[in-house]
Amino acid sequence: MKVEREELKGTISEMKRKGYDYLVKITAVDYADKLEAVYVLRNISESKDEIIEVDMPATDAWVPTIIDVHLSADWYEREMGEMFGIEIRGRRAGRLLLEKWDGVDPPLRKSFTWSAPYRNMDSPQ
Repeated sequence: MKVEREELKGTISEMKRKGYDYLVKITAVDYADKLEAVYVLRNISESKDEIIEVDMPATDAWVPTIIDVHLSADWYEREMGEMFGIEIRGRRAGRLLLEKWDGVDPPLRKSFTWSAPYRNMDSPQ
């Protein structure tokens, strides 16, 4: 199901009320011209999954936090922020999952390029 990012938290809350109370995964996809946040919810009692997708421009990448609906979203939101550069609005700043690095683009964006000294890791020094 596709939703607008402004509707995301309400949709996730409604799905939880309908029995989709297990957050399986949050991830993102980079299509170069746009990003898509993907939320997978499970209704355990009915053995059903629901996928919620949120499209956003790559130049204005943000979604609201859902941590107040699903506490387990914490790790996934931090990962999405660091690896895809998607701003998670409404989150308190927390510690990084990964070490700081000097790259410009987030590592899982298509625009990411390796910079020295990593560029030629397989070549002899």
